[in-house]
Amino acid sequence: MSAPKDQHFLVDQRAVEKIAGSVDVSGRRVLEIGPGEGVLTRALLNRGAHVTAVEIDPALVEELEFFFADDIADGRLELILGDATRVDFPPFDIVVANLPYSASSKITFQLLERGFEVAVLMYQKEFARRMIVQPGRPGVGRLSVMMQTYASVKPILELSPNAFSPRPQVRSWVVRITPHEPPYPLADQRVYADVVRVLFSYRRKTIRKALRSGRDSFAPEVIERAIAGLPDDLLQQRPENLSLEEFALIANRMSACLELPARG
Repeated sequence: MSAPKDQHFLVDQRAVEKIAGSVDVSGRRVLEIGPGEGVLTRALLNRGAHVTAVEIDPALVEELEFFFADDIADGRLELILGDATRVDFPPFDIVVANLPYSASSKITFQLLERGFEVAVLMYQKEFARRMIVQPGRPGVGRLSVMMQTYASVKPILELSPNAFSPRPQVRSWVVRITPHEPPYPLADQRVYADVVRVLFSYRRKTIRKALRSGRDSFAPEVIERAIAGLPDDLLQQRPENLSLEEFALIANRMSACLELPARG
């Protein structure tokens, strides 16, 4: 286990205060991923939060245990040594974190699956911009579709490299993520996630060809049944042109075909 090479510590105190104050954390269970040297941790504790902080670097955990000894003793802070993409998170209400760039996507999907009330997360700017691209617009991808299916995303702060030590090569965005119910009924959320992933894995193909390329995820017979029940004009589209409603339509058709008995 080693610290990620893309870990950059936030040192701009004004930014720290704005992030910590962007959501009411008083008396709430807050998950912090990658506390680093603990500047955001302290700001959250000062606002009355009960913090669980997951840190991958053993040396940083040792320092945090020393500096936050009283808060740990009081039960206001729990430190977990581990990789946030692998550990089981204890119960929490809110997430506040400066995510490592290399793990942003995996952690974001993990959090969406787990569920939370609200999250204030920092990302590489270009990654965060992809989160808010509307379906049917250039640059839309799996991240855009999944985020907008399950949450609203609002940028609240942009930070230059000068806000960090060591300085990254890119600018960062802090966004507020608020979960909501999918705008269209989904028969099976796991099937929906698989369909979206398959389609964007073959984003340059038509929907018909992309689905047929997803045989590692769905049985060929299931795929053909699904295709047979979908409108031809939809099957001739490409993933980047679909609306959220059309993604739901495809996934729900796939779910129905998975439930059909095999033909003997």
